[in-house]
Amino acid sequence: MLTLTDNARTAVETLTSRAGLPQDGGLRIAEQETGGFELALVAGPDPDDDVVAQGDARVYVDPRTSQTLAEQQLDVEATDSGATFTLTRQ
Repeated sequence: MLTLTDNARTAVETLTSRAGLPQDGGLRIAEQETGGFELALVAGPDPDDDVVAQGDARVYVDPRTSQTLAEQQLDVEATDSGATFTLTRQ
């Protein structure tokens, strides 16, 4: 299952808090038909989503995407234009 680094946990907590999402709010990850991943802040998971919870951070993974991300770790890297979520092998 997908795991989060401390940096990713903090980033998700900050994003959901700033967005004013409810307690079940979090970051949802889904594979796009054209490749890559879509990340979106959501008020809660879809019924079949896998839930990755660390501290107050919630990441919801689309069921079709869960297998792809099963051995990945979500991290955040600082860039010139802000921060970027990245995936690395666990």
